[in-house]
Amino acid sequence: MRTLLLTAAALSAPHAATLRAAPGGGSRSTSASSSISAPAGPQPTVSVDISSFDPIEARHAYDDLIEEAAQKYKLNPAMIKAVMQTESAFNAVAVSPVGALGLMQLMPAVAAELGADDPMDPRQNIMAGARYLRQLLDQHRGNVKLALASYNAGPGAVAKYHAVPPFKETRNYVRRITNLLADARANH
Repeated sequence: MRTLLLTAAALSAPHAATLRAAPGGGSRSTSASSSISAPAGPQPTVSVDISSFDPIEARHAYDDLIEEAAQKYKLNPAMIKAVMQTESAFNAVAVSPVGALGLMQLMPAVAAELGADDPMDPRQNIMAGARYLRQLLDQHRGNVKLALASYNAGPGAVAKYHAVPPFKETRNYVRRITNLLADARANH
C-alpha cells in the first residue's frame, strides 16, 4: 500500500507543479518548493502541493493501461486483469522466486522479446503481457485454456502434452483464471 501511495504521489506531482518567478529577483520559499538558481533577474521556483489524495484499489489502478492493451491486442480486458490478479495480485513490483517480474510476471527473456526494456514499468509490463497472451491465443487458435496453460507452464509443455499439462499448479492456474473470466461475464 505504501508503494502504491508513493507511486500515486510521484505520478501526480508533475501535474500539480507550478513555476513562479519571485518578485525582485529573490527566491520565494514555501514548504514544498525548490529554487532553481539563475545568474540574474527573477529566479523561478517550483512548488508541488498535493492537496488531496484519493486512493485507488490496486485492482483498478491499471484499468486505463489494461483497456489500452486490450484494444491494441484485441483481447478481453477481463482476461488481462484475471492474469494480473492471478500472477501478482496487482503488485507492480512483484518478483517471483524464479525471477518473473511485475504485474504479469514476465520472465526477463520473454519480456525483452516482447519489447519491455523495463519489465517493472507497469505500462511496459502490461503491454508485453497482453502481446504475449495474444500470441498464445493465436498459436492455440483461440483456445483460452491452452493459451493460459502456455502462459503458466510454457508453450513447450503444452506442445508436449497437446493439452493442458498434468501439472497441479498449471491446472489450478487455468481453473482460477477461467473462473475469474466467468465471474466477469456474469457481472456484466
